[in-house]
Amino acid sequence: MFRRQIPLLQARPGRRPAVAIFLSGSGSNAERILEACREAGEKAPFRPVAIVTDAPETSRAGELAANYRLPLVENDIRKFYRSRGETRVSLSTEGGRRARAEWTARLREQLAAFEVDFGILAGFVPLTNITDDFPCLNVHPGDLTYEKGGRRWLVGLHTVPVERAILEGLDSLRSSVILAQSYTAGGDNMDSGPILGLSEPVPIDLRGHSLEQLEECLRQRPKCRPKGGFGDILEELAREHLQRLKVEGDWRVFPPAVFDFARGRYALDQDGGLLFRLGGRRHPVATVVYGEQGREVIFR
Repeated sequence: MFRRQIPLLQARPGRRPAVAIFLSGSGSNAERILEACREAGEKAPFRPVAIVTDAPETSRAGELAANYRLPLVENDIRKFYRSRGETRVSLSTEGGRRARAEWTARLREQLAAFEVDFGILAGFVPLTNITDDFPCLNVHPGDLTYEKGGRRWLVGLHTVPVERAILEGLDSLRSSVILAQSYTAGGDNMDSGPILGLSEPVPIDLRGHSLEQLEECLRQRPKCRPKGGFGDILEELAREHLQRLKVEGDWRVFPPAVFDFARGRYALDQDGGLLFRLGGRRHPVATVVYGEQGREVIFR
């Protein structure tokens, strides 16, 4: 029986896809992708057309834009919220959600002239439904194929995915490249997209601490995360592992997954299952593992 195939990237004949790269902080993931693109030269399967940031005063967006001779698109979300009378950048209130929608509308206006084919969320903090306009790839510090009770378990912000992996007793971490989804009111579905790629395992080292000690840290925490974090051993361990995962996970999986996406290798079948093109045809896959020795396709 013929099964419909829906490419995740709609190619425009006669041109390489135009890509906007979004970042809020150090831009290290963006830099790895830009450098890989520069090294590939005319053989690169996409064209970076803009660097986008919500944090022009604190991020490295301006530096990267200058280094790679790209236009810089600035849309300071904190200033935008304050201009709307909002004291916090949040989606938890009606006013905050309204400000986010207006901020995204402004972002759309700024990006219109670039005719973006897809976006790369390289450490971009704000949830935005710009993902409705074109596909956006995101890298997440957790193995999103790991499920508990039928749901993805290593989800969330800050150190949460790594802490969950540690408390599960897992012996390693992975980074996941996903197709970002539009946010709902609470943003709970942000890690729910198709898993395009996984890094190879990055070992967990508890540095002599027991799971019981770390579980006690979790029990002793206040309900709301304080500004700057909890400051306990569990969070300290998670932050150390986050940095290692960025270097040994994000930097190794994100660039090649982006390149394969730009080449049109990914699609969905009529039931939402992931397809990956090998040779002349697409195959049903669970995901693709990217490592130092290349890619390993995990078939369904």
